[in-house]
Amino acid sequence: MPRVIELNVNGAARRVNASSERSLLSVLRDDLDLTGAKYGCGEGQCGACTVLLDGEAVRSCITPVSRAAGKRVTTIEGLEQDGRLHPLQEAFLETGAMQCGYCTPGMIMSGVSLLAKGANPNDAEIVHGMQGNICRCGTYPRIVAAVRMAGLHMKTQRRAS
Repeated sequence: MPRVIELNVNGAARRVNASSERSLLSVLRDDLDLTGAKYGCGEGQCGACTVLLDGEAVRSCITPVSRAAGKRVTTIEGLEQDGRLHPLQEAFLETGAMQCGYCTPGMIMSGVSLLAKGANPNDAEIVHGMQGNICRCGTYPRIVAAVRMAGLHMKTQRRAS
C-alpha cells in the first residue's frame, strides 16, 4: 500500500508516494529521475547502486525507502557544489579511473564516504574501504590512485583554510 514518504535528497525536501518497502534505488531512479545510481546485481553485492545515507555508503538496491526517511540521502548528482565537482570526481577524471563508467557513481560514493572518515587513507585502507564495489573493466589501480589523489587534495585544502 503506497504512502507518502518525505526524503531529503541532495539537500532538497522531496515527497514520494511509495510503499515503505520499495527500494531506495527504484524511488531515486523511477520517481525522482536521479539515474546516477545504477542497478547492478539487485543484491547489494556489486556497489553500482551506492548512495550516501547520512554520509555512510549504503547499497540502495537493498535499502527500503522507509529507512531513508528523516535522513540525508546524497546521490552522485548531489556531489557537485556551486558548479564545482567533488575532489574525488575531479581525481577520477584526472587519473582516467573510469572506462565504461557503469560502476563509477557507486565507486565515487563509496570513496567519498571513505574520505569523509579520514582524508588521507593509504592504499590498503582504500582497498578495504572500497570492498564490495566491482569494476568489470578492472580499473582498480586507477580507482585507488584517484581516491589517494583526492585524499591528498582534501588534506591540502583543509590546511589552507
